[in-house]
Amino acid sequence: MTELNTKKCVPCEGGVAPLTPEEAENLRAQLNPAWQLTNDARAIRREFRFKNFYRTMSFVNALAHVANLEDHHPDLEVGYDYCRVLFTTHAIKGLSENDFICAAKIDQIPLS
Repeated sequence: MTELNTKKCVPCEGGVAPLTPEEAENLRAQLNPAWQLTNDARAIRREFRFKNFYRTMSFVNALAHVANLEDHHPDLEVGYDYCRVLFTTHAIKGLSENDFICAAKIDQIPLS
């Protein structure tokens, strides 16, 4: 468990700078290693794999619940046995701590 998963997202309406690549990497290091920074360091992403559609959708529903509680929503790609998650803070066109908080909370969702 990391400190990130105990925090709450704060509203972001813009007007603040996105995290630097170094700041983003420091926070990414607190997550499951499957989370990756994008090449431009403006987003983090992870792919989850499942046995079937039912398990995929169960995960997506749990993820959606977390995102709604935090009021911070990822971009998702969903198929029969996978879910690709991409977090970025659209209001600042880059990463904020909110992205890492949500990723840490999603890492706690059981995958089986």
